[in-house]
Amino acid sequence: MITLRDISKKIGARTLFEDVTITFNSGCRYGLTGPNGAGKSTLFNIILGIDEPSSGSVTLPRKVGFLKQNIAQFSEMKVIDVVITGNKRLAEALSERDALYELEITDAIGIRLGELEEIIAEEDGYSAESDAEVFLNGIGIPPEWHHKKMHSLPSDRQFRVLLCQALFGSPEALLLDEPTNHLDLESIGWLERFLHNYNGVLIVVSHDRHFLNAVTTQIADLDYETIIIYPGTRASQVQSRLREIERLEPQELKKSNIQRPYIRFYPPEKVSGQTVFKVKDISKSYDETLVFNLLNFEVSRGDKIGLIGNNGKGKTTLIKLLAGILPLDSGFIEVGHQVQIGYFPQNHSEVIDKKSNMTAFDWLKNRREGVNDQDIRSILGKMLFSGDDAFKSIAHLSGGETARLILGGIMLCNYNVLLLDEPNNHLDLEAVSALSWALEDFKGTVIVASHDRDLLNNATNKIIAFETAKPCVFEGNLEGYLAARATK
Repeated sequence: MITLRDISKKIGARTLFEDVTITFNSGCRYGLTGPNGAGKSTLFNIILGIDEPSSGSVTLPRKVGFLKQNIAQFSEMKVIDVVITGNKRLAEALSERDALYELEITDAIGIRLGELEEIIAEEDGYSAESDAEVFLNGIGIPPEWHHKKMHSLPSDRQFRVLLCQALFGSPEALLLDEPTNHLDLESIGWLERFLHNYNGVLIVVSHDRHFLNAVTTQIADLDYETIIIYPGTRASQVQSRLREIERLEPQELKKSNIQRPYIRFYPPEKVSGQTVFKVKDISKSYDETLVFNLLNFEVSRGDKIGLIGNNGKGKTTLIKLLAGILPLDSGFIEVGHQVQIGYFPQNHSEVIDKKSNMTAFDWLKNRREGVNDQDIRSILGKMLFSGDDAFKSIAHLSGGETARLILGGIMLCNYNVLLLDEPNNHLDLEAVSALSWALEDFKGTVIVASHDRDLLNNATNKIIAFETAKPCVFEGNLEGYLAARATK
């Protein structure tokens, strides 16, 4: 178990949490929730000893697994070795043993080698490689990559390796910060099954409400400068949180720091033609890698299409082709009458230059000719840029702030077609829910690539699945598609 005693943390004049005493018990799986900036990552760092609390102490079990983000640190290591370093005691023993075998064996070295072999046996070191391979295969890293250097893998696969590293070695506690960010639906399913069978204490931060519903037994909500524990995350259990808040004495509660953006894509000023896109025999390759070959489909006005499939299968490429950002190798895309496209890229730097000295206000003003300042301030307020925040430099915006600003730009322009590539990345649960409602309510056409299953279930009426050599089109939402696929 993990125990926090009288933990407080202040950053400047701001208090994130104060005098928090709580125990996270073994056998329980906690979803740590709270808006961006509430202190979730800070709390993780305090638990792991990376950051110091302003006051209080933390008690941890001996072996803790956590999801690292620094892939550059492991760039020259073999993939399988990176996973094994998740068990620090084993990895250090294996490294020291290998170094000693390079030396002339003396009595002292022989004794030390015997001690190291005991440690390796205690940590199941003789099955370490095969155990690591099980994790890598499950998370979608094929065997031919296991002995490659990390830097030779695509960056999203490198993050998957770090997830395997966190899970490896039977940790007594697991701390996972946004573990589904670089996973496809199949890998998310594998992770859910693993965590269901995990017997230690799990604390996970995720913007994926469906994942939290599937995995967690309790929610640890970071708000009111404290942590409130309540069961589950489903809508029917919202009252659990309210009852827990009411149970606390009113004077114990600080002001809530939850802020909800108001996302609405207003009715388009111009209605597009009935056929929005006609895709005919398109092909696209990168170097020698074929992404599409003779792909055909049509998009009609009012379609809400979810793009799903493994990373690297072409979702982003298709969105960029439809947006006119990438050239086709062959075939053609016919854009319908009066189609006006709002584009949200997975890589925010495609539309926001973080090296610029421009403010959020100025960036938004440049999105639409002739817009008045009052309309800009209204959009910024809805996207949680209140007061002086409207004049923040875009170079200093967080990932969540940048995503909200791009969405604000789309709201301002009244497009009739939205092309969105992983728009929920960097957004907190409140913002993801607001985005899902906005897409469901939108009167135009939507094509969205996402791994967020709640968003795909609620905001789409058609699925294009990139799961075979030729993408298939399904009439219905993600839940319907998965049910139909299961019966085949």
